[in-house]
Amino acid sequence: MRIRKFALASALALSAAAFATASFSQTPAPPTPPIAAPQDVAYPGTITVSVDATDVSRAIFRVREQVPVTGPVTLLFPKWIPGHHAPRGEIEKLAGLTITANGAPVTWRRDPVDVYAFHVDTPAGATTLDVSFQFLSATDSAQGSIVMTPDMMNLEWESLLLYPAGYYASRIMVTPSVTLPEGWRFATALDGAATSGARTQFDPVDLATLVDSPMFAGRNYRSIDLDPGGRSRVTLNIFADRPDQLEASEEQIRAHRELVRQLDRLYGARHFNHYDFLFALSDRMSGIGVEHQRSSQNGVPGNYFTDWANTISRRELLAHEMSHSWDGKYRRPADLWTPNFDTPMRDSLLWVYEGQDQYWGWTLPARSGLMTKQEALDALALVAASYNARVGRTWRPLEDTTNDPIISARAPQAWRSWQRSEDYYSEGQLIWLDADTLIRERTNNRKSLDDFAHAFFGVHDGQWRTPETYTFDDVVAALNGVMPYDWAAFLHQRVDAIAPHAPLDGITRGGYRLVFNDSRSPYQKALETHRKYTDFMYSIGLSVGEGAVVSEVQWDGPAFNASVTRGAKIIAVNGVAYDADGLRRAIANAKTDTHPIDLLLQDGDRFWTASIDYHDGLRYPHLERIPGTPDRLSAIYAPRAR
Repeated sequence: MRIRKFALASALALSAAAFATASFSQTPAPPTPPIAAPQDVAYPGTITVSVDATDVSRAIFRVREQVPVTGPVTLLFPKWIPGHHAPRGEIEKLAGLTITANGAPVTWRRDPVDVYAFHVDTPAGATTLDVSFQFLSATDSAQGSIVMTPDMMNLEWESLLLYPAGYYASRIMVTPSVTLPEGWRFATALDGAATSGARTQFDPVDLATLVDSPMFAGRNYRSIDLDPGGRSRVTLNIFADRPDQLEASEEQIRAHRELVRQLDRLYGARHFNHYDFLFALSDRMSGIGVEHQRSSQNGVPGNYFTDWANTISRRELLAHEMSHSWDGKYRRPADLWTPNFDTPMRDSLLWVYEGQDQYWGWTLPARSGLMTKQEALDALALVAASYNARVGRTWRPLEDTTNDPIISARAPQAWRSWQRSEDYYSEGQLIWLDADTLIRERTNNRKSLDDFAHAFFGVHDGQWRTPETYTFDDVVAALNGVMPYDWAAFLHQRVDAIAPHAPLDGITRGGYRLVFNDSRSPYQKALETHRKYTDFMYSIGLSVGEGAVVSEVQWDGPAFNASVTRGAKIIAVNGVAYDADGLRRAIANAKTDTHPIDLLLQDGDRFWTASIDYHDGLRYPHLERIPGTPDRLSAIYAPRAR
């Protein structure tokens, strides 16, 4: 028995030695099937896309396509969505894909690397593929944006079609149609609507224009002409959860009409033959703000008109999105333009595309009467304070945040002030304010950033079908055309470099300074009401959202140093059940008290007390006039007469 054990042990040892010395090869998997790169040639034939959007109770879109073919084809689901600057096509919501030819099933294979691509071996002699599938839109916000409710919908064509690889989107022709619930009305920038019963068909259109022309539809609808007698129609198409939410006063309508006039005076040209604001007033359908050449998708709370005083913070949305018709859609950064919807975008110039548009998005409402000058100043104070507190600027330059749409897709962040998130929007706004006031100062108010916008974006009046791209050097050259200066160095310093503070020179040069006191501005109160949070970022260094849950913590601030984290729920303040006013009182009282502010916190089944050693009182941001200096901010917010 002992001999047999020894023999077995020897055999195992020899086997292990042989295994250790054996030579193994690593053979890579064969390449995946090729996907044709887009070419600037016309696709043979016209695709038809028919959408049944009547299943509003289950939020299901049913799609049927007919795709002319001449052989094997790869069909693509749009991945890189214009206006999102990221690969956010909701491929996970495509279901039930079936393809037939001449009535017989055709096998398709999803590409294992690019899962947005479907390879189809077209049978010999087949000239058309019949494609059907469902788009299972979100029924709960945890699944994504809600785009269909029992009372309205946001129909986005990029979610409702497959298109052939190998062609520019602008060279693929499509005839679209949609069937809506009985009694619903719709608005879209598409032309040639022919309605028969519940079904509407539109004129054939190229795929790029189709995707750029979403539709809003619903039961409760109102249309307002924002440019009566104008050279091209501009319509505010309002859809609401309830009929009473459609009521807008004459003063409110007048301010929206003035917005269109101020946009005309800023840019001069129009890059559309008609323009449709798609405007949803809803607490059920997800809010949205996406730009298009001849329309925009805009979603705000249902009380936009009926609770006007508390919706100040949403009055920049229409200005921002329509301004994109010039800045971002007609003139577009060269590395953001792509020939189809599955070619990766590069976002390096979003601080122009979005940053300057953010600047005009907050300037034009003041010029048009959608906001008062004081409300615009209060909004700017919050921007200045927030981005000056973004301590992540000490390691991460602004330009790197242009990668955020691809990196994070707006996912929640544990430490936003340190990580930074898409800061090219509002910090870009501060940079362009800096440029505007500098031009005004050095030209003795003869020139301004308005002149840049007019010369750079307001070109080729009436053209809209083919975007004009630009580079960093083009931006610099146009700024020099307004006022000679070392604009390249100016922009590089603010965009590419790290710095301890936000670019606030535009505020100072504008005749104001950022200060803090213990009172919230009416604008901040309205913002907190709308967003359902309470802001203590500039005192104890945190914000509190719904359900008393901490929604943000300032990196290296008092709450951070007391180990408070995002997601913790505040149960009590100094031994008393939490409410926002109680925490405000505790912060104010701590100014004359040496004891820390004690927060009882809960995270799941864990409870702990965070003692915050802070004694400087409540701090809220405001802009204060600097005596004896030119008030350039007032000039910027003043309406243009021509």
